[in-house]
Amino acid sequence: MSEAASPRTVLITGATGGIGGALAIAYAEAGTTLILQGRNTARLAELATACESRGARVQTQVLDLRDRPALANWLAAVSGQQALDLVIVNAGVNTSIGPQAAGERWPDVEELIAVNVLAAMATVDAVLPAMRARRRGQLALVSSLAAYYGLPVTPSYCASKAAIKTYGEAIRGWLAGSGVRVSVVMPGYVESKMCREMPGPKPFLWSPERAARYIRRGLARDQARISFPFPLNVGTWFLSVLPPAVSQRILRLLDYGA
Repeated sequence: MSEAASPRTVLITGATGGIGGALAIAYAEAGTTLILQGRNTARLAELATACESRGARVQTQVLDLRDRPALANWLAAVSGQQALDLVIVNAGVNTSIGPQAAGERWPDVEELIAVNVLAAMATVDAVLPAMRARRRGQLALVSSLAAYYGLPVTPSYCASKAAIKTYGEAIRGWLAGSGVRVSVVMPGYVESKMCREMPGPKPFLWSPERAARYIRRGLARDQARISFPFPLNVGTWFLSVLPPAVSQRILRLLDYGA
């Protein structure tokens, strides 16, 4: 499969997270403009400095993605000023049933859906018209291997990532032939603060840098689904096709059960 030319203008949401920050560094090079969004002002400034030291031009935006009108206004302004080659929809949060399996707190669930699902879809909605008009551009929606089968310890997180997986696959089909490419990224465990806070074992843990290199290579090849690491991606896929009773038994044996 041939690889596309490197994108010149890249927008990344959730750039202050583990994968987002590593992707920013991976794309930072002379001649590239990076537009980085995050909520952590200090971390965003540090990341911008690191990317600029590699020759990239950097714009930053401190923004809470739960404020969807502000998100839409910002992205409309960016799309009007820049020809976005690649938009990586990466921002995400997590919640769990807690150490005593008491259950998720509803305010946490609402925030998670607002960021992981609604803000992600709103980002696509805001940047897509300009891409379609130019008949050029690429969208990368960061889902998770957790999209394949719901883990009892993180119900809402798994549901949100399943939504993004399905949405990304659907719009890839819709936009086929339009000049706009769409890929769904499905990482397993990647070292980060959010990963450390997730309950359960974390087999086949990757560094953010390794994940970023793999994602960039997959996007350059226009892969529909970029899932890793092997064999965890195969194992989670099998959970989705096995009888549910068998899948639940496996998860309990692996200490992912409630």
